[in-house]
Amino acid sequence: MMMREWHQQCRELLGSDADQSTADSGEVSTGNENTDHFNLNFPASHCPQCQHPLKWWHNIPVVSFIFLAGRCAFCRKTIPWRYPAVELVTFASSIHLWMHFGATWQLCAALLLVWSLICLTMIDLDHQLLPDNITLPLLWFGLLVNLFGTFSPIESAVIGAIAGYMSFWIIFQVHFRITGKEGLGYGDFKLLAAFGAWLGWELLPMIVLFASLTGTVVALILMLVKKFKRDKPISFGPFLAFGGWLALLWGNTITEKYFQLLAF
Repeated sequence: MMMREWHQQCRELLGSDADQSTADSGEVSTGNENTDHFNLNFPASHCPQCQHPLKWWHNIPVVSFIFLAGRCAFCRKTIPWRYPAVELVTFASSIHLWMHFGATWQLCAALLLVWSLICLTMIDLDHQLLPDNITLPLLWFGLLVNLFGTFSPIESAVIGAIAGYMSFWIIFQVHFRITGKEGLGYGDFKLLAAFGAWLGWELLPMIVLFASLTGTVVALILMLVKKFKRDKPISFGPFLAFGGWLALLWGNTITEKYFQLLAF
């Protein structure tokens, strides 16, 4: 939806020049870019390969994939494993949150956070983009949740939002001045700011540490199997999401154990 909106804005900005450029290049405009007819409700669920609309019984998470033997009910082409994988991860993480928080308001808020992180992870893996449409509402909702001290005192949440954004912004500026390259995306700033708003500034170092460690390990593995080049950018959002998930569930426990070890 965002890409269609961007294309529409570009056409409006360029006016007839965009139409002429399309004509000169031989491209055909299908009209599918119209953002008024593309949203979360329309078009309805359909097979991405044959475009056939799906019935409700084709859309039952995981169950439909199993009964359809991993193939479209109409064209019989293979359904990507991404669909059941995301469904299983969402289900498993939701059950784990329920077991951790119980039937509380914390659970309701945590579900929204984790579902958003799953969505951001998949978008960032595909497009190296963490959309403002998700990160900014997540930041403000974190502050709203912590007005009642749900996960962190509101003072810590406000400082966390500021510190989360500014810490990555400073790293970005220093790296850019030294190398001339952008080491982080602005979406990473906003996601870390959102974590600060949700969990407080105290857990930000832990989130960055876990994200950096997992990111380094994954990058090394990919380089070893020759599926990743050193000069190729890697999405940092999924690792931040993983670090934030760990901090949400066990951040305070890990911090307490750490200080106990230091005292010992």
